[in-house]
Amino acid sequence: MKALFLAGGMGTRLQPLTDKLPKPMVPIMNKPLLERTMLNLKKCGISEVVISTCYQSEYIKEYFGNGNNLNLKIDYIVEDSPMGTGGAIKKSEAHFNEAFVVFNADILSDIDLSKMIDFHKSKQALATIAVTEVQNPSMYGVIEYDTSGYALSFKEKPKPGETFSKSINAGIYIFEPAILKEIAADRAVSIEREIFPKILEQAKKIGVYQSGSYWMDIGTIEKYIQTHKDIMEGKCRMVDCDFNSNNISFGKNVKIHPDSNIIGPAYIGDNTTIGAKVIIKNAVIGNNVSIGAESRITGSILWNDVIISKNVRLINSIVTSNCCVNKDINLLNTVYDNETTQLHKII
Repeated sequence: MKALFLAGGMGTRLQPLTDKLPKPMVPIMNKPLLERTMLNLKKCGISEVVISTCYQSEYIKEYFGNGNNLNLKIDYIVEDSPMGTGGAIKKSEAHFNEAFVVFNADILSDIDLSKMIDFHKSKQALATIAVTEVQNPSMYGVIEYDTSGYALSFKEKPKPGETFSKSINAGIYIFEPAILKEIAADRAVSIEREIFPKILEQAKKIGVYQSGSYWMDIGTIEKYIQTHKDIMEGKCRMVDCDFNSNNISFGKNVKIHPDSNIIGPAYIGDNTTIGAKVIIKNAVIGNNVSIGAESRITGSILWNDVIISKNVRLINSIVTSNCCVNKDINLLNTVYDNETTQLHKII
């Protein structure tokens, strides 16, 4: 089975993290979000991928290429202008002649896709939608469904009292190719607001799959930070994120001064050097990072190729790639990107 990734979003709410790269490429434990999802799907048997891009499409193409580095076959579709979820899916029509997976590229989930595929086959539905439960569904697309697992109705961002369902569209689908005939080719189309209700009106079946897996929409900096905490706490299972009994994950070729202290949970990337009397706690450290003596890093995320000078204090902060933080600097609730130090209050 092939997979289609909808990766055209700009990630405005994630700025400044997305000032220089598209939203699906923000790093999650030192690898782009899109790569993390690909590795999970690959584990479930997916070997061919189509990526629909729009914003900074060349960045994604240059990183993944034809997929050989991941042992995947990757093709690309480029939208000149945003065509909505339905429009992007329609544009990919030539790539799919059998059931295929569609995945919103701005979400992180450890869903076992093989189980969802089995569910889809058992329902003999035109489409199957994965759902996740939230306490407040008012900001999402809510799905009401029957005890047999078939959709009854869709409500977009319902007001209190408009629905009793807390099951929201998780942005993970399995489609039969016949659904492509329902999508217009010459305009922007929303698969959620237009196509799904249309299918129900035609008395065609839509399966609703409750995976019970981890799910997060990486839509804000707060959620971005929370995702890393969830991975380190074992709430989300990621390929090659293995933590020891102290809840610490060490990459390859890590050099740590014996006078330093790493307190879990923590994730330390490849080729990282940590100087004397450094304390790291509840933090993610990228690949090729150098941390100077007597620095303290707590509740923070360092991207790849970062230099932290001597006696730096980082608390609940993010340092983006290729940055150098000068000695004796204190950063609290800060996104640091070298060109402009942008303050962001972490709630």
